[in-house]
Amino acid sequence: MDKTNAPVPGEMEFLEPGIRRILCPNPSPMTYWGTNTFILGEGSVAVVDPGPDMPGHLDAILAGVATGERIAKILVTHAHVDHSPGARLLSDRTGAPVMAFGNALAGRSKVMCDLVSGGMASGGEGVDQGFRPDETLEDGDEIDVGGLSIGAIWTPGHFANHLSFAIGDAVLVGDHVMAWASSLVSPPDGDLTAFMASCEKLRARHDRVHYPAHGPAITDPTARLDWLIAHRKSRESEILAVLTSGPRDVAQLTRAIYTDTPDTLIPAAERNVFAHLIDLHTRGFVTSSPALTPDARFMRNEAEKM
Repeated sequence: MDKTNAPVPGEMEFLEPGIRRILCPNPSPMTYWGTNTFILGEGSVAVVDPGPDMPGHLDAILAGVATGERIAKILVTHAHVDHSPGARLLSDRTGAPVMAFGNALAGRSKVMCDLVSGGMASGGEGVDQGFRPDETLEDGDEIDVGGLSIGAIWTPGHFANHLSFAIGDAVLVGDHVMAWASSLVSPPDGDLTAFMASCEKLRARHDRVHYPAHGPAITDPTARLDWLIAHRKSRESEILAVLTSGPRDVAQLTRAIYTDTPDTLIPAAERNVFAHLIDLHTRGFVTSSPALTPDARFMRNEAEKM
């Protein structure tokens, strides 16, 4: 995707009534042009995703808020280090409470908790392990600030404590939906079963626009969600096709499917394959031996071949 229309870091942008954006200067292969921090409302405002521990970005947020305005709420989509560490720093400087679904472990499914109990660690995607909100938000909660009603939508999948925030038919979707890449789903923090359910949940809303935490706005959210769902189902079909010829482990499946992927990206691809295998195992399409772990061998369920 072309980055020539990227916002200027540190400059406040008006997107539509009640929604402003200021870009954090933290570009990377994982963050595209950087983290989009959003300002919601007017007068008494909410800041969404203050970003990483970068005092310069916090200075830009404070400088960009209009004269006479105050930051009343700090909302966090999820506890990755490019989204949440700045929340506590901004709270210390403004007195505004930090609001989120919960800490970095909140919302994990039993299967992910079992994997962690068995010794599986995060995949290095940058979890903010110390994140603790002052106030927790549940699915469907409403926050009134700056003349807006902001609806919290629990959208686990990319991360278990992931929230999206709806302002009418515009939704801040965090890292769940992006225009420039498919969202990362890396166990045990990411959960593909939850990701697919959250895609369907957002799709059923038929919103006008999505504002991701990285990259440009998505002006046809339904089409993008259709693509994400189809992309994941296509990968699932590839995995099942390879397993038709016999049991494989994660590494073997990854090499069979990601034939053009550079070696440096193979570990991330293996995490993605394992995410699909967990989902397929949960749904009864595959079995694992000796147990559901990253080192297991997987086989297609005979009943599902028929």
